[in-house]
Amino acid sequence: MALSACGGNSNPLSGGADGCDADSNKLTMGSANFPEAETVADVYAEALRANGFTVDTKLNIGSREAYIPALRQCSISIVPEYTGNLLQYLDKSATATSADDVTAALTKALGSDLVAGKPAPGEDSDAVVVTRATAAKWNLHTIADLVAHSSEVSIGAPAEFAERVDGLPGLKRTYGLDIPADRFVPIGDSGGPATVRALTDGKVTAADIFTTSPAVKENDLVVLADPKHNFAAQNVVPILNAKKKSDKALKVLDAVSAKLTTAELISLNEAVSGSAKTEPAAAAKSWVSGQGLDKPIG
Repeated sequence: MALSACGGNSNPLSGGADGCDADSNKLTMGSANFPEAETVADVYAEALRANGFTVDTKLNIGSREAYIPALRQCSISIVPEYTGNLLQYLDKSATATSADDVTAALTKALGSDLVAGKPAPGEDSDAVVVTRATAAKWNLHTIADLVAHSSEVSIGAPAEFAERVDGLPGLKRTYGLDIPADRFVPIGDSGGPATVRALTDGKVTAADIFTTSPAVKENDLVVLADPKHNFAAQNVVPILNAKKKSDKALKVLDAVSAKLTTAELISLNEAVSGSAKTEPAAAAKSWVSGQGLDKPIG
């Protein structure tokens, strides 16, 4: 995930660590500094509170380089994460890409001081996206379907996509989709408005856009399936400091995760980043209530 700032406390860890005290019902929820991470953190926090936990929040912390050490030190107790990217952060040599393989490798990479809940079915990953018109014209369903049209395809993506293992080299290795340098268009907003505009205006044929971007639905775009797992699975998963783990907390977190499908992540993102501009905490509270998670889990 590209971690783009969305305001908030510039130093959310100021004020000292909460500490790994013995009270497993007292938790501090952290998050990375982009809207989806903050919203999902608020979702988990709301459900935990409904089940008798005292939950403080220290959101918008920054990148993994900031919040994973904070989690290990108990400045925070829990943080929502993404399986594939967290695995790569913890183990630079990791090669797992499918959801099951990533989860298994991540469990080992966490070590003894961190614990994962069950990954949600929903994920926010890179994807090759085309317009509805292009998908219909070429009968596109998967990335592999683009190969027959390689000579006509141009791709818009961040500059690093040209060399990333799952970028152009990965698409060529995994699917045989060979995009030469003169048909790669670097766009520096990580799948944001400029990338979407280049795609809808026809300046590129395909683009690297995150699967939970509200722009996919707003512009009737088509996410091409990735059956060979060129892009590593990026399922949402709560990560806890092992000293703050409890069966009760995991039960609540797993119940929330079970309902966090990709469609629900998109819905939350639309509420926060779409035209409504709902505050993440308010969007989270509404979602938790709507899912029936605002009451004790039996």
